[in-house]
Amino acid sequence: MNRRQPTAVSRRKGFTLIELLVVIAIIAVLIALLLPAVQQAREAARRVQCKNNLKQIGLALHNYHDTFNVFPPAICLTLSGADYGQWGPQARLLPYLDQANLQKLIDFSRPYDSQLAVVRVRVGTYMCPSEVNDRGSIEDGINQYPINYGANFGTWMVFNPVTGQPGDGAFGPNSRIGTRDFTDGTSQSLAFSEVKAFQAIIKEGGSPTAVPPASPQIVGGWSGNFEPDNGHTEWVEGRVHQNGFTTTFRPNSKVAHVDSGKTYDVDYTSVEEGDSTTNPTYAAITSRSYHTGIVQSLLVDGSVRSISENIDINVWRALGTRAGGEVIGEF
Repeated sequence: MNRRQPTAVSRRKGFTLIELLVVIAIIAVLIALLLPAVQQAREAARRVQCKNNLKQIGLALHNYHDTFNVFPPAICLTLSGADYGQWGPQARLLPYLDQANLQKLIDFSRPYDSQLAVVRVRVGTYMCPSEVNDRGSIEDGINQYPINYGANFGTWMVFNPVTGQPGDGAFGPNSRIGTRDFTDGTSQSLAFSEVKAFQAIIKEGGSPTAVPPASPQIVGGWSGNFEPDNGHTEWVEGRVHQNGFTTTFRPNSKVAHVDSGKTYDVDYTSVEEGDSTTNPTYAAITSRSYHTGIVQSLLVDGSVRSISENIDINVWRALGTRAGGEVIGEF
């Protein structure tokens, strides 16, 4: 009698639970290693775009200078206390940034808050890709767009309405500053630098003198009209807290101010330009960025530098002047 030989039973092979967990763990480690690299690559790309924005602003600034032999004024003041030209230098550079059609909508003889079709426009060249608040603002009850590149108004004093004297920077109220005025050298003077949108600010308070405050703690301890998100929210307005910066403190300095139990990093301006015919405007409007450890800055000669937040304060202030006579050296 024939006996049938037993046949081998085929068995499917698969992962055990332990093997599956090991594979998942390896994938998780690889992702953990890869993610920071991806984030760093993205930030590097944003930093390059930010630098390109400043280079475009530099080209526009020099094309404006070629046309008018001066840089644009920060703001045009009549000192009447009522009627003044509020438009900042960024608005006057528009035709040289391929934004001629936008500038054609502007009537510079009228206040910006009556020209809503202009103020709400996002000008891409004026926004850093690392800005976390790239959105419209509702300042003065109207829809406006913020800005990330402020003009250099100088060290501390921005405008003296009694003498009509602007600050010691590259821009100022009613100024007609040209390259001839930069006796420190155009490669040793700042033109624009990064600022953060929706910046907290103290206005119309404190105890300022002609001497810049020695530390951020002094300004942070002053009281006044506190606004948690007013600064650099209007790309069209030429006052220093909207369109500018000063070199009172080093880049990315923390100016800690406590309001209602919450600590804010603040800017400061003693009085808005044009609001007084007797009191000078002093301002500590710090250059800040979202790039770790640096701000990117445009020099008057058109070059763009990444400047460390640890730069010597005397060097930083010297870069803020156009004719201070300082010897800076490498920075």
